[in-house]
Order: sequence, then structure tokens, then C-alpha cells
Amino acid sequence: MPSILDSLPTLYRNLFPSFFQGPIPAETKATCSSCAMCEAANPIRIESVDGVNRFFRPDTKCCTYHPRLPNYLVGAILSDEDPAMAEGRRRIEEKIARGVGVNPQWIKAPTRYNLLYSSSRQAFGRAEALRCPYYESKGGLCTIWRYREAVCSTYFCKYVAGADGRKFWMTLKTWLTLAEIQLSRYALLQLLPDYVLKGKDKADAATVPLTIEDLDDKPLPEKDYAELWHPWVGREAEFYRRSYEIVRALSSDEFENLLGLDGVVELSILKRLHESATAPKLPKSLKLNPSATIQWLPDGGIALASYSEFDAVALPGAAYALLVEFTGKEPVEAVRQRLREEKQADLHDDILVELYRHRILVDAQAPQQ
Repeated sequence: MPSILDSLPTLYRNLFPSFFQGPIPAETKATCSSCAMCEAANPIRIESVDGVNRFFRPDTKCCTYHPRLPNYLVGAILSDEDPAMAEGRRRIEEKIARGVGVNPQWIKAPTRYNLLYSSSRQAFGRAEALRCPYYESKGGLCTIWRYREAVCSTYFCKYVAGADGRKFWMTLKTWLTLAEIQLSRYALLQLLPDYVLKGKDKADAATVPLTIEDLDDKPLPEKDYAELWHPWVGREAEFYRRSYEIVRALSSDEFENLLGLDGVVELSILKRLHESATAPKLPKSLKLNPSATIQWLPDGGIALASYSEFDAVALPGAAYALLVEFTGKEPVEAVRQRLREEKQADLHDDILVELYRHRILVDAQAPQQ
């Protein structure tokens, strides 16, 4: 079983707490080389309620997202002289030269891209206009994967641990985002302290009307850009490389101090969710989720989905008559004993765990959401 660190850039190996050396199931259901969300890979088809096609395009996959790369990861890409990183370096250098979405803390999506992305959620995985600028269309892979950021490190279309896996990875994304913010701010304090002291690192949260430059994907006016980068104007690549060196020199204790109490709280939540994802425990009583999507298949089987429209479980049709017996009115073991006596049938422990992880069977004692 891989460690959590195996899913993250190697830069973090000497920074992150020992918890991240712990195991996590490999997300074998989410495959990049042969996209699990393309129609060809989905013999089980769950029809959506609104009739929208949920399959991804083979030439976009889930790479319809523009990463927000912190300064030190940009520097890591520029500093990596491995020929395998040549295309990624070239694209980053091109981004810097163009100057759109480029500032001392991040290289991020242009404002117009963010507007399109936030206004077209159903286009995720399907719109070529939203395809990531670091996506390599010939091979279908990422040119900067070695230094991926929080979202790209933790997104999966399907999860081996079902709903528990999704909760774990989403919480890890929150923790990683906090790390990216604090590490990028720390580098700024060393190289461009006024950027932080004047609150420019909080500019992303500001809501302002779109400018002409935003609409046309053009850089800031020369004067504004120079003010933003002074005294590093014309030396942006050097700034990013220096940011990488500063972060790489941090100790694990210094990193822990940077994250502060927020980091402690998020890590505590993450540890709890990690246990659920790696060592699931069946609740005392289960019931068939009334919100689950149930679809009969041409071969007589049944497909069920609940926590995600992307992730269905297929069972023989006869299994449905067993599932409806789980009403939450009696313990799981009592239901199974009755099924064995009355129907000479049973659901194996592994099947029950899988159905619970996918929230097709739910904890009858848990508050309804």
C-alpha cells in the first residue's frame, strides 16, 4: 500500500509530519492513462436525473482545471533540469513571459478563465476551452505533474474507499492548500516583504469588476505590473527559483510553526478520516439509502450509486431483494441471520463494507442529511 507522501511532490518529504508516511489505498479506480470517466471505460451507465451526459472527453479528461501554482513550486519546475521536465519548464517560462495571472505568490488562472469555470460546472471534463495549459494533448498527461498543487494532488473521479475516501482526500486538499499559502507567504517575507505587509497576498479574495485586461487575457498595465514586482521586475524566474530554495531549506519544525493552530486542527481531522478510509467499520444497523440511484441493467443486474454520480456499484439483480431487508430496524447481524434462514442467502462482509462505503447502505442511527 503506498504512503500518503507518494501522492504528493517529493519536495514535501522532509517537511510534512510523520503521519504522511502512513499508508493510503492506491486509487486504482481513477485511471489517467485510460480515463475511467470516458464512455469507453464505462459499461455501467447510470442515467442522470437532468439528462446531462456525464462522460468526459478523451482529449480533456478531468484536466479542465487551471492549477494555482505557489511560487516555490514554480521555482521547483524551473530548477528541475531533467529532460522529462523540459516541456513543463517551457510552458512555465511562456506563462512568465506573457505575464497573465503571474504574481510573486502564484502563477494562477487568468480572471476570465475563473469566470468561465465558476459559471459552467457541467462543463468539467467536457469543455476544451477549460483544458489545463499544462496538459499534453499528444500523450494525454501532465507536463508538470512532478510538482502538482493541492487540487491536482487530491482529486479523483472515483475512490477506492468510496465516500470515506472522498472525505479524506478533500480534507487533505484543505490542509495542503493551507500549506501552500503559508509556504508561499514565508518565501515572500524573505524576498519581497512588503507584498505581505501591505496585504497584497490577500488580493485573490478581493472581488472587483473585470477590467479590459481581464476580458482580453492581457497582463496588467506596465506601471501596475512593475509596482507589483519591484524590485524583481525582469527577474521573475530568479524570484521563483529563490522561493523554492527558501522553502526547501525549511525544517519540519519550522514548517509546523508556519501552519500554526489551523494546521493542528486540520491535521487532527485528517487523521480521523484516514482511519475511516483505511479501516472501515460497519455501523451496528444499516438501511438502504432512500436517495440511492437504482438502475436495472440489460443483463438483469443492478447498478447502484449514491455518494457520487461517477461511481456506481454493480450487483446481480437478486441482490436487490436482500438489500431492501436492511431497514435499520434491527442490527446487521440479525438481518443476515434472518436472510440465511428465510432466503438461504447472505451478503458477504466485503460486499456490505463496499455498499456502506458507497453509501448505498447507510448508518440507520446517523442524523439524516
